[in-house]
Amino acid sequence: MNSTAVRANRRRLMLLAVLALLCAAGYLLVNTDPGNARLFAYSMKIRAPKLAAMALTAVSIGGASIVFQTIINNTIVTPCLLGMNTLYTLIHTAVVFFLGSSSIVASNANLAFGVDVILMGITATLLYGWIFRKTKHNVLYVLLVGTVLASFFGSVQTTLTRVMDPNEYDALLSSLVASFSNINSEILLFSALLLAGVAFALRRELALLDVLTLGKEQAINLGVDYDRCIRRLLLGVTLCIAVATAMVGPISFLGLIIANLSRQLLRTYRHSQLVAGSALFGMAVLVGGQLIVEQVYSYAVPVSVFITVGGGVYFLYLLVARKKV
Repeated sequence: MNSTAVRANRRRLMLLAVLALLCAAGYLLVNTDPGNARLFAYSMKIRAPKLAAMALTAVSIGGASIVFQTIINNTIVTPCLLGMNTLYTLIHTAVVFFLGSSSIVASNANLAFGVDVILMGITATLLYGWIFRKTKHNVLYVLLVGTVLASFFGSVQTTLTRVMDPNEYDALLSSLVASFSNINSEILLFSALLLAGVAFALRRELALLDVLTLGKEQAINLGVDYDRCIRRLLLGVTLCIAVATAMVGPISFLGLIIANLSRQLLRTYRHSQLVAGSALFGMAVLVGGQLIVEQVYSYAVPVSVFITVGGGVYFLYLLVARKKV
């Protein structure tokens, strides 16, 4: 990639950063009264944790989506195919079904987050690590197994909701949809530390992403332990999605949208730029969407609904555009 293209991408990233900052500033300041110190401080106390949660979600899902697409070698896949979203809904449904909505596991946000992260983390580490070894490090088999597991988790969850008490089901519904309206600020720091720990543990593998883009044979010829690298990256992707999902709920198609927008804007193989672009796009989409949800729809519709509808349309566009090429 020549120096002119590198400078052009840097300018695009700067413009994206400015857009994300403008969205963040608009979200924090719209309909507030800076002249009233107490009212302004109260507004910041409510909005700042939401903004932090949106930033963490954008970074984790945006980065994980770019890495996952590189592992699979396909730009129209999304990490939700690994089944973490449906596992999250199954966990919450099972807790309410067997323990009740008034149980401490269901009513305590910190405990519920811990249960989500632990169960999804254990599932990712044991199940996908074992499957990856059993399939002789074939990522396509892992993707197929993840799709089947997602269907299985969804079927079990649907069965439980059909026989569940209607009052319990009403209490469950709010936790099954991703929302930034009621963010537990106590888990934000823990989520950030978890994501930072995953990134630090995978720092060597992340540095090799540009080489992995060349393909398995070329990467091995360049001295990369391809199977080990792919296995660790796959587990890292699953853990990042697990943390983001446990923090705010399942957001289907967000990774597909922001990862492909980043690739279309930057048109580079450098993953440092792609990940940064994906995270910034994620920040703009989430903050802008949440601003519309709060100021236009008065919390009547969660932002995940807009993302799911827009993501479905964008996915169809990607399929048609690829077929034309």
